[in-house]
Amino acid sequence: MLLALALGWATLQCGRFLLPPLLPRITETLSFSPAGIGAALTAFGLVYAVVQYPSGTYSDELSRATLIVPGFGVLVVGFVAIALSVTAALFVGAVVVLGIGKGLFASPSRALLGDLFTARRGRALGIYSAGTDVGGVLASGLAVAVLATTVWQVAFLPVIVVLTLVGVLYVLWNREPYERARVELSPGETAGRLVATRDQRETLVAFSIFYFFVGGLTNFFPTLLVSGGFSETVASGSFALLFGAGILAKPVAGDLSDRFPRLLVGVCGLLVSLVGTALVLVAPSLPVIAVGTVLTALGYKSGFPIADTVVMEAAPDGSMGSDVGASRAVFLTANALGPGFVGIVAQQAGFTTAFWALAGSLLISVALLARQYRRHRRERAPAAQPR
Repeated sequence: MLLALALGWATLQCGRFLLPPLLPRITETLSFSPAGIGAALTAFGLVYAVVQYPSGTYSDELSRATLIVPGFGVLVVGFVAIALSVTAALFVGAVVVLGIGKGLFASPSRALLGDLFTARRGRALGIYSAGTDVGGVLASGLAVAVLATTVWQVAFLPVIVVLTLVGVLYVLWNREPYERARVELSPGETAGRLVATRDQRETLVAFSIFYFFVGGLTNFFPTLLVSGGFSETVASGSFALLFGAGILAKPVAGDLSDRFPRLLVGVCGLLVSLVGTALVLVAPSLPVIAVGTVLTALGYKSGFPIADTVVMEAAPDGSMGSDVGASRAVFLTANALGPGFVGIVAQQAGFTTAFWALAGSLLISVALLARQYRRHRRERAPAAQPR
């Protein structure tokens, strides 16, 4: 199951990250305006966020497989629709379908790994989430090859084939039943669980800010470097380096969070990311850019498996999928706001100022998680023995 789900996630993320390098060609061939293509990608992100909660809840009440298998199917349909898009309207509809499929797959697959790996959740989720970075690296190479040789639609054919094969493997290996039943959603009850304690409220805010930081960083990182005088080649290479570092960072951070306090590992990772971002912003040379990029990636990539695991461990039995889905809906909504924040600040004061402000927001996340870790440490400390 870990192999099937990790391969599925890596493949769908490869298809997702094909879009940024192909956007200039897509915009040209489908006669998109900049605002139109931006609206299409925003629709994708919002649909993906909204589907998280119901898919997680249904996977609790029915079975994980009941949501994951349709997720594979809708993802394949979405990528086929993108590859067949000949008008802007068809492309918009295709990316909305893709957002639905990704939402059906994301929360139930994470919840299934949480069910299977109770003692090593951090490591399992680290391996799974590293698929994002594997997909990003593969997408960069695939896009370059396709743009140099043929039409952009061809880039999605390998994604469709591999995703179909992985979906078949999942069906063959799956031992869960497929269930059909009416399920009542209780968003108020779920929201109440997520904010029931001070720790949970702080966790929700801290990781929402973390996702906000990531959204702004990843969407405008190449633009920041170009605005600072570096070439587009350097910017593209540095962007690929973010994904390359994540392939290592996520499994290692997940494993460390199984061995040491998760919040402490998370705080250390975010601090490393802040140091890396500062180096990039003050970098006088290409070697410093490279070091800063690697540190930034190693730091923030470590936060993803930790965020998922912390939410899972706070969820009561039978509600893991629902709580993970609802939390991810909040996180991904915050993630979608990051690019807007950077764009507005950059328009007024430049990208360097926007990224300093972005780094400042991450300090709030660090402070909240560090305070929570210190509080837990005091609570667990043995009481002083009377003489």
